[in-house]
Amino acid sequence: MDEDYNIEDAEIQQEEQAPIEETQAEEPQAEEAQEQQVTSEGVKKKKKREKKKLTKEQKKQRAIKALIITGSIVLAFAIFISSVAIANVVVAKGLLEQAEQFTAAEYPADRLVPVIDPEDGYWTFTTDRELKIMQLTDVHIGGGSFSKQKDAWAMNAVATMIKEELPDLVIVTGDITFPVPYASGSFDNLHGVEIFSTLMEKLGVYWTFCFGNHDTEAYAKYTRTDICEYYEKQQAAGKLKYCLFQRGESDKKDVISDDSMGFGNTIIKVKNSAGDLTQALVMIDSHSYLDGDYFGLLWNYDYIHDVQVNWYEREMNRLGNVKNMIFFHIPIREYREAWKEYRENGNQNTDNVIYFAGAMRENEDKVRHDEKTYGVACSTHPDKLFETASQHNATGIFCGHDHYNNFSVEYKGIRLTYGMSIDYLAYPGIYKEHLQRGCTLINLDEDGSFEIEHRNYYKDYGAKIEKGKNELAA
Repeated sequence: MDEDYNIEDAEIQQEEQAPIEETQAEEPQAEEAQEQQVTSEGVKKKKKREKKKLTKEQKKQRAIKALIITGSIVLAFAIFISSVAIANVVVAKGLLEQAEQFTAAEYPADRLVPVIDPEDGYWTFTTDRELKIMQLTDVHIGGGSFSKQKDAWAMNAVATMIKEELPDLVIVTGDITFPVPYASGSFDNLHGVEIFSTLMEKLGVYWTFCFGNHDTEAYAKYTRTDICEYYEKQQAAGKLKYCLFQRGESDKKDVISDDSMGFGNTIIKVKNSAGDLTQALVMIDSHSYLDGDYFGLLWNYDYIHDVQVNWYEREMNRLGNVKNMIFFHIPIREYREAWKEYRENGNQNTDNVIYFAGAMRENEDKVRHDEKTYGVACSTHPDKLFETASQHNATGIFCGHDHYNNFSVEYKGIRLTYGMSIDYLAYPGIYKEHLQRGCTLINLDEDGSFEIEHRNYYKDYGAKIEKGKNELAA
């Protein structure tokens, strides 16, 4: 009994002594830290005293040394920037020469040739047969020293598919260029415009485009107004015989406003030999970013403004509400709504959504501006285009912007389609991906009906994989 008591008593005593021992152990550490702090403060004071003791000559030498170091850094940076700028000019020239080397696509002698309708100034195709349209999107020509190889790949892809398909018309739904320095090394978006337009001219294919958010970034050298003027001058000089781009209903200068029209809102008409209008192809500027997000860092994309929707409605009324298709860059919110409804119904059709083809390959779980995106990077701002289009005989809407997406669904009676993208440059690592790269064919019958087909650059045209493993073989 006593023995047990002694053991317990000893344990209690040890427990009581433990905090004391820990405190004693901590005291030297605290003293050591305090000594280090005092020493550190002492060193600082010593250096301060030494600095005060410096002679004027010593202070002068220190200042000169600091200036030399700063000057060296500035000079090195200036040399780097100058070297990149010089390289950009050389590379852009080389890419332009490469574009000029492409031979023309072999069109038949009876190919369709559009003309300007003097009544409204719109380009017009006249045909009693099928009209073959190729949608390209997000070509992303950097035109700089960092993007030389990827730009060459993009040109090859475009040329290969056009030569194989011989479309009557190519419509590029935005982002022909990518003047983003980290990827291209250049702010000069005109380089990309010159390279791409030269390529299309050499191929001899009729084409037009809609502006995308990257075509004229806030930090890019040239604005939408500048780019429009370039095309107009080249067309007037007879240097762009195949380019059907028109400034159309537009602003006088670049502005970010809910009332802005943007640039390139125009129409290409299709008639039969009897002179009856059978189809209207409508191009609309979906702008870039909302006011306050000038550089796109917040992913706050713009929308199609009411003034543009009003213009579309007026023109459709004037044209007798003919069947029409609409082309622009940034998807409208109905793309997200349609895909959300389809996904939440277990990838099964609903009363509103009918799936046709393609895939969603963007991140569906991403949340932006407190809203799940379902893989569709549209504006947070609603617009009236879809509702108005459904009341004016629209049959199809085509966009780009989300490079991995290429799904095509019918939503509330209108076919919503993502075009196959070209991009080798904008998305990091996308040059090693292959499932999304290609073109979209729209075969338009004379009665206004149509078929849509996605074509993969590698699988359908036998192109060689440039980089990365071949996912198409799986």
